[in-house]
Parts: sequence; C-alpha cells; structure tokens
Amino acid sequence: VQLQASGGGLVQAGGSLRLSCAASGRTFSSYAMGWFRQAPGKEREFVAAISWSGGSTGYADSVKGRFTISRDNAKNTVYLQMNSLKPEDTAVYYCAAEWAPRSSRSYYAKGGAEYDYWGQGTQVTVSS
Repeated sequence: VQLQASGGGLVQAGGSLRLSCAASGRTFSSYAMGWFRQAPGKEREFVAAISWSGGSTGYADSVKGRFTISRDNAKNTVYLQMNSLKPEDTAVYYCAAEWAPRSSRSYYAKGGAEYDYWGQGTQVTVSS
C-alpha cells in the first residue's frame, strides 16, 4: 500500500489543522492505521492510532483531548484532526499502516516497529 499524507502547514498556537492520509489499494480496511511525528533533534513518537474497523482509537498522553483520529474506509483515508495546537506539536507528521486482516475490531499498535508502510510525512509548524 502507498500512503500520501497532506494537510500540514503553519498555524498559530491555539489553532487547528486536519491531516489526511490517502492510501492506495483495495484492502485499506484490513490495515490498522497510525500517526507518528518527529521533531528536529528528537526521536519519532507515537501520536494516535485506529483499528481497521474504526471502532477503537488510542492517543499519546500529550495529545489526548486535543487530537482526534478517524478513518473512512470507503475513501481509503485516515484523518487526524488537531485542535488547540501548541508550539511543541511542531514536527513532521507521518501516517503508517499495519497489515492486520485477522486482528480484532479493536486492535491497533502504538509501536512504530509494528507498522509495515509509511507515508512521506507532512510538516506541521505551530507558532507561539
């Protein structure tokens, strides 16, 4: 599967952005999806994940209550709605897909090593 992330940009603190990740292929609904981010000089970190069914989601503590992950399997797209953005949210955001055809409806992973495919990243910059 190929992943194409978009929607990044420059926003003031307190603002919002919506990231999208479009996937190629006909088996998108068999993938658990995740968003990760990497700030300059820092390691990549987990942001949010969603099960293949969309029925289960998970978030990093740093974004819980501000970010919402969702997916539309009919459109082969996963979204990350980011509200109340902070300067520390500045990073390159990556979407990732984990092949999980036999997983439960609630399965998703928080570890980057679990994911099989990665998008190219989209830059999010939050100014103070």
